[in-house]
Amino acid sequence: MASSLTQLKFSELLQPFFSLSYPVPKPAQTESFTDSSYYATGPKDLLFVVGVIAVMAVLRDITRIYVFEPFAKWKLMADLRTTRTNGHTNGHANGNGRSKPSKKELQKVNHGVVRFAEQGWALIYYTAQWCFGVYVNVKLQHGLISHSNLWIGYPHTPLAGPVKFYYLTQTAFYTHQILVLQAEAHRKDHIQMMSHHFITVFLMGLSYAFHCTRVGSIIMVLMDTCDIYLPLGKMTKYIGLPHQISDWVFAVFMLSWFVTRHIFYNLVLWSTIFDLPKFIDLEWKPEIGKFLTVEYHHSHLPTDHPTLMVRYHHQVAIRVVVHGEEADDVRSDDEDDGESDDKKKD
Repeated sequence: MASSLTQLKFSELLQPFFSLSYPVPKPAQTESFTDSSYYATGPKDLLFVVGVIAVMAVLRDITRIYVFEPFAKWKLMADLRTTRTNGHTNGHANGNGRSKPSKKELQKVNHGVVRFAEQGWALIYYTAQWCFGVYVNVKLQHGLISHSNLWIGYPHTPLAGPVKFYYLTQTAFYTHQILVLQAEAHRKDHIQMMSHHFITVFLMGLSYAFHCTRVGSIIMVLMDTCDIYLPLGKMTKYIGLPHQISDWVFAVFMLSWFVTRHIFYNLVLWSTIFDLPKFIDLEWKPEIGKFLTVEYHHSHLPTDHPTLMVRYHHQVAIRVVVHGEEADDVRSDDEDDGESDDKKKD
């Protein structure tokens, strides 16, 4: 009996980490997610975020170690053997008869393997979460042009299960990215990326607590659209595919980046500025879930932060379109991969 009680208490203790908390009765009238369970929000939601971070850490390592790294190593080593067979290595050209790859060649292969695997996890996550985000926004009846539905019925609480799951998993992902960035070798844009992720997590938490989940959901799916193609383009480059392929993938990225972040996102921003006051009474009434005041509206906190990433993507675009360079990962220029040390010695 004591053992059963202990197991029961332990399962109850773990439950908030792996299931949504605060279930409530389904609203009498709802136009979306009519068959879903509904939930309120509260402090236990942070435990779910922690649980999702742990799951993501495991999934990232599994896909990295058992899927992407073996594939990239096989592909790059096969290319290296082909190159050496054709007599294009320095060892063959100098006639010293080396049969094994040089240290520099192996460092280059290792660099490609590691970077390919890192981007592979990003590609999996953004693709899966974008698909789920599209599903959530379609069910919420959000449009790409008219956004009045983002504000009608505020405060938007309780939340349908899929909406709450989407919001909390997105928050967990960017929190996990902060941990990953800190653990990896720091790149030249480390401060900018860390700042972006911290601001993202802060604003997602703020919009979640203030019941602005509808506008947050559509912004997240818009931001995730081009983030699918950027890691895909990097992956094609890291495993040595012809640069025309990565250039075409980057062209798709650039088109999606312009459409989603400069057209559709600005329509959401316009709606936030001009439509929101038409449908929402800007007043502070926490007892009924209203947190939007005139001061909060003027700050535009829920929607202004994505512009912080425009500079990085703009830099990549300028390098390819204006200067005619191949699509490349500008974040990789100063990475500590060992190759730069060899160049300095030379």
